[in-house]
Amino acid sequence: MRDLANQTAQADRLWERFKAKQDKQARQALIELYAPLVKYVAGRLAMHMPSNVEVEDLEGYGAFGLLDAIDKFDPERDVKFETYAVTRIRGAIIDGLRSADWVPRSTRVKAKALERTIQELTNQLGRAPTDDETAAALEVSKERYYQMLDEVRGATLISLDELVGGDSPEEAVRISDLVINDDSPIDSDLIRSESLAELTAAIEELSERERLVLALYYHDGLTLKEIGHVLGVTESRVSQIHTKAILNLRARLQWF
Repeated sequence: MRDLANQTAQADRLWERFKAKQDKQARQALIELYAPLVKYVAGRLAMHMPSNVEVEDLEGYGAFGLLDAIDKFDPERDVKFETYAVTRIRGAIIDGLRSADWVPRSTRVKAKALERTIQELTNQLGRAPTDDETAAALEVSKERYYQMLDEVRGATLISLDELVGGDSPEEAVRISDLVINDDSPIDSDLIRSESLAELTAAIEELSERERLVLALYYHDGLTLKEIGHVLGVTESRVSQIHTKAILNLRARLQWF
């Protein structure tokens, strides 16, 4: 407990030096202090990535997010830096992956086909389709449908980090920030906007299991394996539920 208090006091002193005096040494010390956040976020995202994506590349993208977070963070706001930084680091990694266009065209085509099918079923049924209904519409077995969810999981992960709401990128927020995250530094005026209200409604229409997976992963920080223990299913099944939840959101909102 005493060590934690000392670390907090040290961080407070560094923030004061950096923000009040633009002390470069204090900034470097803050970078070193919070560097483990980059490894944490990169490691979690790596679980969704194909084998050709190196963790070191994710950490490289994430480092830019950490630097941006340190430069823009306001210690006077009632928000923990760790919460603020994780969002920026994650966004920087996703932006880096997107700019590198690492998702194969075949994967994007497959993801679009799944999204289109779910969207058509959602319109017909007035609700999110079940796994059986989606598999039947695709004319594949449920096992093959689950395989397809596995194949497109990287593409749908990026979709959850799209910016929505606001009149500019600076005012917008990421979808993942809205998944039951009470600590996220989001302006209340944005949450009241029409587009974000639609997103909130879409999240509420997900199945209970899908909402739980999103909440446990994005809010509570559990790994896919840990979520599997909570739900009593395999890690692969958790990944499939996550992917299906994102496809349902995309189909419901028709933003992407």
